[in-house]
Amino acid sequence: MYKSYFVSAIIAAAGMSNRMGSKINKQFIHIDSKPILAHAIEKFETDRFVDEIVVVCREEEIEYCRREIVKKYGFKKVMKIVKGGKERQDSVYNGLMALDKKCDMVLIHDGARPFVKVESIEAGIKGVEENGACIIGVPVKDTIKLIKDECIIENTPDRRFIWAAQTPQCFFYDIIMKAYRQAVEDQFIGTDDGMLVERLGYKVKMIMGDYNNIKITTPEDLIIAESIVKEKDFIYMKNLIFRTR
Repeated sequence: MYKSYFVSAIIAAAGMSNRMGSKINKQFIHIDSKPILAHAIEKFETDRFVDEIVVVCREEEIEYCRREIVKKYGFKKVMKIVKGGKERQDSVYNGLMALDKKCDMVLIHDGARPFVKVESIEAGIKGVEENGACIIGVPVKDTIKLIKDECIIENTPDRRFIWAAQTPQCFFYDIIMKAYRQAVEDQFIGTDDGMLVERLGYKVKMIMGDYNNIKITTPEDLIIAESIVKEKDFIYMKNLIFRTR
């Protein structure tokens, strides 16, 4: 980084988890003996450039989150836990309103993405420094079809230009606040944070992320998550063996 910024991270964890079919919200389901949300927060907690973390969750889960996530795992950078809204966009806006007044840069991350890498977080920070706004993502691997009525294919776009958006999505504070306030005024609901910034005419840069940075949404995603954990454990043990030889 070329200069010092006050960097804030918003972890959005107020989803209803309808597609998971679980009795508890997906963010609190354990992967590798730790809640999904704790995995996500941990990456921002350990990053040297992140100064504060604001977690957004359902109002009735705030105390549980404080006790079973923040206190239990000793997260020192989590300064506030605030209640979410009806839509994800409402929840993130509540998080933005709760940030420290010193905030220069905002990283918005899904609490259901436990495998984000610190390298991606820092690439996002650098991307904001150089471009003002950026999001983490990966090129799609499949051929994409655009369809119309009765599922008739209308077009097959060139997949070289199609990326799947992930999080964190990263912005200078002034830019993302302007985008959110305009969205509120226009009663506009976007599918992600970058979309709100794009509609104001800002150029949002795509930063290469990681295919393991999946969002846990369905029971099938939990199976994929466990395989990612096993792969990481295998690589760790392999490297440990080679270091001790």
